[in-house]
Amino acid sequence: MNAPEILSDVPLAPRTTLGVGGRARRLTRAALDGLPALVLDAARRGEPLLVLGGGSNLLIADAGHCGLAIELTARGRTTQDEGEHVLVRAEAGHDWDDLVAWACREDLAGIECLSGIPGRVGAAPMQNIGAYGQEVGESLVSVEALHTETGERRLFSVADCELGYRTSRFKHREAGRWLVTAVTLRLLRHGAPALRYAELTRRAHDELGGSPSLGQVRALVLAIRRAKSMVLDPEDADARSAGSFFTNPVVDEAAVDAVRAAARARGIDGPVPAWPTAKGIKLAAGWLIDRAGYPPGWGDGPAGLSSKHALAIVNRGGATARDVVGVATRVRRGVRDAFGVHLIPEPVFVGFEAGPDPSAVLDAAEQDL
Repeated sequence: MNAPEILSDVPLAPRTTLGVGGRARRLTRAALDGLPALVLDAARRGEPLLVLGGGSNLLIADAGHCGLAIELTARGRTTQDEGEHVLVRAEAGHDWDDLVAWACREDLAGIECLSGIPGRVGAAPMQNIGAYGQEVGESLVSVEALHTETGERRLFSVADCELGYRTSRFKHREAGRWLVTAVTLRLLRHGAPALRYAELTRRAHDELGGSPSLGQVRALVLAIRRAKSMVLDPEDADARSAGSFFTNPVVDEAAVDAVRAAARARGIDGPVPAWPTAKGIKLAAGWLIDRAGYPPGWGDGPAGLSSKHALAIVNRGGATARDVVGVATRVRRGVRDAFGVHLIPEPVFVGFEAGPDPSAVLDAAEQDL
């Protein structure tokens, strides 16, 4: 096996959907069999690792990444028949939406509502990706990963992954410790599509009739996402983002009551969008941002809010990571001041002086406002 070529001083902004950030000190492209040697060499050098997938949930600092960035080339997919279910093993570099499209063509249910989410398979369990009433954790069986300091290979069961709302052990408790190399999903043969999200359910009923196919629901999800500029499109300026920048906050009933009172005090009519979950009540971050005075299209600089919806921060052209952080900081503070709710950033932050914790980065930036 030939050692992978390692490049120096490589721009990272073009490798992210936001299109901001500095350069990587070193960068390489590698298949799975070359990873152990790379991570061990980086560990010996004391270099931080950055694994690049589609760059769709990533905010890289203007200072760039001071270590080794790895682009995974592993894109294989295998299947194992289990009667009414099919086990699907996909390597981390495989395009996520390609996997969803294939599953829908094969009439395999379980990930159809996750259509159009940009990025690679390896990122799916990292933040337990979800959309329109479905999460990858519902179909996840196991995750294969490599320890970034020892090169140890480990198989994690879905229970071991500690999945939660947009989180896992890989994103928070052990952030940076494990490099996901492959995932295995259990999909239901000839299963019905998951229709749980109100807008998707209503449109499926109105536009598709009583028993829509997986492919029809996938097409509808893509249409809904495209209308919100949440599908990658080089012709759509609002698509130059990291997707939803903040997670929907999960709070207790007292906090919901406080939001309702604050909304009334601001003259906002109508109900506050809220949904019960196992861990509390979920509020709509986009609604909070909009009603706090930051509507779609807000901001007059190179970075601002998407004109389609308030939850995405976009690079309008020439923005820096500092610009993006500035918008996020002002929006987060505005929501806190208006409703007493603390928004948590969803993207992974890399290379910031305040460290990898996105909230800490915004806290530091708020001191300069």
